Amino acid sequence: MTAISLGMPDVPTKLADRRVSRKIQVGTVAVGGDAPVSVQSMTTTRTSDIGATLQQIAELTASGCQIVRVACPTQDDADALPVIARKSQIPVIADIHFQPKYVFAAIDAGCAAVRVNPGNIKQFDDKVKEIAKAASDAGTPIRIGVNAGSLDRRLLQKYGKATPEALVESALWEASLFEEHGFRDIKISVKHNDPVVMVNAYRQLAAQSDYPLHLGVTEAGPAFQGTIKSAVAFGALLSEGIGDTIRVSLSAPPAEEVKVGISILESLNLRQRRLEIVSCPSCGRAQVDVYKLADEVTAGLEGMEVPLRVAVMGCVVNGPGEAREADLGVASGNGKGQIFVKGEVIKTVPESKIVETLIEEALKIAAQMEADGVVSGSPVVSAAG
Repeated sequence: MTAISLGMPDVPTKLADRRVSRKIQVGTVAVGGDAPVSVQSMTTTRTSDIGATLQQIAELTASGCQIVRVACPTQDDADALPVIARKSQIPVIADIHFQPKYVFAAIDAGCAAVRVNPGNIKQFDDKVKEIAKAASDAGTPIRIGVNAGSLDRRLLQKYGKATPEALVESALWEASLFEEHGFRDIKISVKHNDPVVMVNAYRQLAAQSDYPLHLGVTEAGPAFQGTIKSAVAFGALLSEGIGDTIRVSLSAPPAEEVKVGISILESLNLRQRRLEIVSCPSCGRAQVDVYKLADEVTAGLEGMEVPLRVAVMGCVVNGPGEAREADLGVASGNGKGQIFVKGEVIKTVPESKIVETLIEEALKIAAQMEADGVVSGSPVVSAAG
C-alpha cells in the first residue's frame, strides 16, 4: 500500500541557533559554549544538617538535576561545605549573601562554583581582587547573581526600581571588576519575578556580553503559577538561543523544579524527549472519556524512560492522523479503538481494552528500544551555527 502524506510539517530540531557564549566548567558539568542547557535546583534543608542536605541532593540527582545550589548564611553552614562538596554526586554551588568571608570558605571547601549577590554582600566591590585570586587559584567559577529583590541601592536610586537596565548594569559592573583582575570564569543571572522584565533583562545582557547565562524567574510562586511563569520566560529566551542553565523557582519540593525544568527543555527539543502523551482536549465529537483514558495511560506508563510518543485520541476527526504520527496511538470511537504502532493499524480492540492494550504495546516498544541501545533524556547539543 502506498503511504499517504498527511501534509504535516517536519518538527524542527531547534528553534534558533544557540547564542555564542564563553564556556566554563562547573565541576563535571560544562556550561556555555556548545554545552547542553543544564538543569539546576537548590536544597531547602539547613546546609549545616549534612545528612539531610546530602539526602536531598541524592533525591535531586535521581530526578535529573545536574547542578545543585546550597545556602550558606552561617558559619555552621560554611563548616559543612567540605563534606557536602566531596560527597555530592553532582556539582555543588555555594550561595553566598551578606558575608564575603563565606565566599572564601566555599572556595576552600572545594565547591564547584560560588554564587555571589553583589547587592547585599558588605563591601563586595572592595573584596573582588581577593575573591578573584582565590577563585582563580582554585579553578572555581563565580556566578554573579543579581536579583530584583536585593538590587544595589545606588541602582535603585538611579532607575527608581528594578528595571531590566538596572539589573544588567549591576551584573556587568561587577563582572567588569573581576575582569580587571584577569578573572573570566563568570556566569551571570539577572532574575526578576515578572517574566516580562526578566526576559527583557536577559535579552539586553545577551546582546552586551558573551557570559554564559543562568535563567531564572525569582520568587515565581506556587507550583502552578511558577510553572507558567517559568515556562513562558524560559520558552521565550531559549527559543532565541539565550540561556545556558535554568532553575525553575517554585514554592514546592525541589524535585518538582527539576521535573518542570526538564519538561521545558524537552518541549523545546533542547533535550531528547522521554515519554510524551499526546491527547486531545475532548469536545462534543468525543465518543469516549478522553480525560479518564489519558490519565489511565499516563499512570500506567509512569516511570518509562525511553523517548516514546503515545497518542490518546477521542474521535475520528484528528484521531487517526495523530495516532499515525505517534510511536503508538489509539483513535477511539463507537465503543472501540484502533491501535496504531509506527503509523500502522495493528488491531482494533473494545473500549474496555484500550488502556490495557496501549500499555502492553508500549512496554514491547520500550523493550525493543532499550535492546537497540536507545538512551533517554540525553541532552541535545545545539551549537551556534
